[in-house]
Amino acid sequence: MESFTFARAADAREAIALASSRSETRYLGGGTNLVDLMRETIERPRTLIDVTGLANEIAVRGDGAVVIGAAVTNTALAEHRHIRTLYPVLSRAILAGASAQIRNMATVGGNLLQRTRCYYFYDNEAAACNKRAPGSGCDARDGFNRIHAILGASPACVATHPSDMCVALSALDAIVHVDGPNGPRTIPMTDFHRLPEDRPDIETMLETGELITAIELPAAAIARRSTYRKVRDRASYAFALVSVAAAIDVQDGVVADVRLALGGVAHKPWRAHQVERLLVGQPATHAAFRVAAEAELADAVPLRDNAFKIELARRTIAATLADLVP
Repeated sequence: MESFTFARAADAREAIALASSRSETRYLGGGTNLVDLMRETIERPRTLIDVTGLANEIAVRGDGAVVIGAAVTNTALAEHRHIRTLYPVLSRAILAGASAQIRNMATVGGNLLQRTRCYYFYDNEAAACNKRAPGSGCDARDGFNRIHAILGASPACVATHPSDMCVALSALDAIVHVDGPNGPRTIPMTDFHRLPEDRPDIETMLETGELITAIELPAAAIARRSTYRKVRDRASYAFALVSVAAAIDVQDGVVADVRLALGGVAHKPWRAHQVERLLVGQPATHAAFRVAAEAELADAVPLRDNAFKIELARRTIAATLADLVP
């Protein structure tokens, strides 16, 4: 780890002012990913700005929406009664990720900024990685690529996004509240993360100096019947090979509405729009779910070691939706 200076901000405006007055800064929440990256010298900030003192409340608005402060811990969010009852997909997604100790430290804002677990991204000594060093190449494309992307990848990068929580937030149409040198704004969760294209090092729509201040969950009755299924190599403490966040509303045996997002398959949480378009108005049957899943994966492009993910994603989509049908 290289030396850095440290500052603690009392509120969002102070944090933004501190970031604006210094170069190469990073905001520090729980530090569960950033500190590891600093130890590996992949992240080399000259200043860390502690933002753990920012809003850490979960507020339910009059219109039913929920506003989650960026400094809320993953544990607090997963255990919140309102979230467990009305947004079970979010609670289950968080509890499917990491260990209890890490969830106790990790913050909601920081979770959105997790960086990939691609082996080549972490190999700072020998591997080429366009995400870590733009223009250096991508050793993952011809290397061991079992965990890598099958959707939305580019010649520059085949890494996947690691967060479970973000997959659920994508399915729920969450809204990211940010503040920065040019004032506050909001970003739809489905647009917050970028596909790699030719600049995989640029991972989100955040501008320089912008800070995540809150996540908003719109009121969504469909979320009451929702769940998260994560397929991984072992029962605990592993990142998803494929995951599915799903919510469905079935009326008289017909799909009235459905939300679905995938994890472990792309550079960002993958909102399954094909599944949603094809299923509305169709019988809520396993066969219909399977047809929709096949359409969603029609454009999937496997690498040498991860073709199994395509069929795994099809089966996981169909099985997860079938389990939600009353």
